[in-house]
Amino acid sequence: RLRTGFFSTLSVDENLEPGMRVDQLTNSKGVAQHGTQVTLDAQYTVDLVVVGSTAVCPATGARVGKGEGFAELEWGILSGQGNLDPQTTLVVTTVHDCQVVSDMPAGQLTKHDVPVDVIVTPTRVLRVGQGRAPKPSGVMWDLLSPQKLSQI
Repeated sequence: RLRTGFFSTLSVDENLEPGMRVDQLTNSKGVAQHGTQVTLDAQYTVDLVVVGSTAVCPATGARVGKGEGFAELEWGILSGQGNLDPQTTLVVTTVHDCQVVSDMPAGQLTKHDVPVDVIVTPTRVLRVGQGRAPKPSGVMWDLLSPQKLSQI
């Protein structure tokens, strides 16, 4: 997954052919077919990261992802390479209202967990305040199993 790069760029103006819908470009198949991969050694700055969550706490920004750790790994690599600043890069997640919980203390996060700054639900936008857990920087190599290393 990470061997080919993190992102692809896609210009709707340049790639939207007559008769195509925008959603045909903005899914995984459309991006693979029409996008241009950004290589791991490219120079760019990431200002905003959108992460998936299965539950998230607006008091601390703590989140539970899908449990694979790829968001944290990508964050670690990008911050380690200098492509994002952990202190200023905004982290956003989208969830359903029922996935917003109040019982995830910042102290339960591991050192590689990336907390969110903004939570968007179908009915509201929540901004995490001063209680947000600190964001990590760099890859926590000691937390990567041989299985995880073989996946990247």
